[in-house]
Amino acid sequence: MTIAPPDLSVFETLESEVRSYCRGWPTVFDRARGSRLYDEDGHVYLDFFAGAGSLNYGHNNPVLKRALLDHLERDGVTQGLDMATTAKRTFLETFQNLVLRPRDLPYKVMFPGPTGTNAVEAALKLARKVKGRESVVSFTNAFHGMSLGSLAVTGNAFKRAGAGVPLVHAVPLPYDSYFSRSDGFRADGRVPGPPGPPGPPGPLGLPGLAEELPEFLWFERLLEDRGSGLDTPAAVIVETVQGEGGVNVARPEWLRALAALCERRDMLLVVDDIQMGCGRTGAFFSFEEAGIVPDIVTVSKSISGYGLPMSLTLFKPELDVWEPGEHNGTFRGNNPAFVTSAAALDAYWADDQTEKQTLARGQQVEQALLALVDEHRDAVHRGRGLVWGVEFHDRARAAAVCRRAFQLGLLLETSGPEDEVVKLLPPLTITPDELDEGLRVLARAVRETA
Repeated sequence: MTIAPPDLSVFETLESEVRSYCRGWPTVFDRARGSRLYDEDGHVYLDFFAGAGSLNYGHNNPVLKRALLDHLERDGVTQGLDMATTAKRTFLETFQNLVLRPRDLPYKVMFPGPTGTNAVEAALKLARKVKGRESVVSFTNAFHGMSLGSLAVTGNAFKRAGAGVPLVHAVPLPYDSYFSRSDGFRADGRVPGPPGPPGPPGPLGLPGLAEELPEFLWFERLLEDRGSGLDTPAAVIVETVQGEGGVNVARPEWLRALAALCERRDMLLVVDDIQMGCGRTGAFFSFEEAGIVPDIVTVSKSISGYGLPMSLTLFKPELDVWEPGEHNGTFRGNNPAFVTSAAALDAYWADDQTEKQTLARGQQVEQALLALVDEHRDAVHRGRGLVWGVEFHDRARAAAVCRRAFQLGLLLETSGPEDEVVKLLPPLTITPDELDEGLRVLARAVRETA
């Protein structure tokens, strides 16, 4: 596809240099529907980005759009702060009936500011308030947001450097399989495989994990040693799949060991499900596969269903120690987002069909990526559900693949601390034919950048 240079002058002269995605996709988008975007010149792009995971149900989903238009046309509340409104009540009842109650999750629902980093800030603030301690454990290659508290528990050096002040009160630990990788690969050039058969119970009381979890053994030893100089943290914050960190997937047994460690050492477990929640990995919450119940969960991005700003901080009832107004914000009650969120839950989470479809689409992606890495032995793949990453030995290759894919009409982004991973994040509503189309374009882009 030949693309004439678009007129980007107003963006280049007036908009801040901080803009990023538009640099990789130098065109002016005009409209979108389902899994496709259209620019001003009529070129069509298949979307394997989905608003960075905020459009799990596609662009301008007709069911959600109808609900939103009905709300606006009857002059439904748009700005409600934290007042009780019809839209908020409908969302809360729907969320309880379709998400929390079927999973036997006891959470209270808090509406912080409408972005993911707002939810993380609220979670960190609450954990420190409950435990009366300052530090929070985070992990290598984690990403939790761009405000100061979230940056303190983010691993990426480039993003951390933008803070301009010291980022404190955080303790970094290695993420799952960190010690078995070299620049994202094993020393033999292969991605780490599944764990072997269980061995005898180790020091954590979990079969076969003693040698595979050196980071936990080291950390617990410091916690129990009164001479280590380490104060007990208030909480641990973790992503079950590190999307921005390079599509690093934590094993269920690693997550269970982490949850057990938190319980044993009186630390709260916070799962950041902002990008991986709302069905991205199959189940509504990404931690369901591991069989754990975090103390606090952050949710944003696709919770509104329509790409509207909205976020939640969920926590166990006994943690609800907030005083009225102790944590607030003008836009914590985005009523149009409540409307589209309730409609999305009704349409996609009244049964298990969305989860089954996502897992089936994930298998379709995995089969295509197996063929791709078999053809290109300098690449590895990893992922769950409908989030996948392809990493190359040549770290500059991922950006080249994404540039070529854009020229061929496919939107992909890079991830990882050095943008070394091609990240696939298509809408959950994508059709099998659209998925095949995008995977063929990806394979072509990889071949043509070899």
